[in-house]
Amino acid sequence: MHGKIVGAYMKDTINTREFSINDYDAAVELWKRVEGLEIAEGDDKESVARFLTRNPGLSRVATDGSVIVGVSLCGHDGRRAHIYHLAVDPRYQGIGLGKRLVQECFSGLRDAGIQRAIILVANDNARGREFWRRCDWEGCVIQINDEARMTNVEGMRK
Repeated sequence: MHGKIVGAYMKDTINTREFSINDYDAAVELWKRVEGLEIAEGDDKESVARFLTRNPGLSRVATDGSVIVGVSLCGHDGRRAHIYHLAVDPRYQGIGLGKRLVQECFSGLRDAGIQRAIILVANDNARGREFWRRCDWEGCVIQINDEARMTNVEGMRK
């Protein structure tokens, strides 16, 4: 497949499902292709497997046929949710796939009784911050780790 997906619509061949640890290697390859997304300590396969086990059904992948084209890691501590590493293959951006993954994460969180979420976005990830603004998130930006250049955006939907 070459270039961006044509048209501002989602193809019928795109499906979403629960993220499985078997998706890990493809997810890492996708994370590496998405501008502004940083792979750091705690993103190793063992740590992600532990995260998925503690948060069954919340993390999502999008596939086009057998190819993973979107990923979102999602979990909670019983009180507040966290969404990490939301990524959509650059060829599939702009068709609503990121919003679809987020909506599915939020649906699972609501089912678990979770009302608030923390979204982690790299400081230099202007495109990621703009995505969350377009999703009607408001919040404050707090520097939490200079080396990783991560910001913690905690917000409530408008």
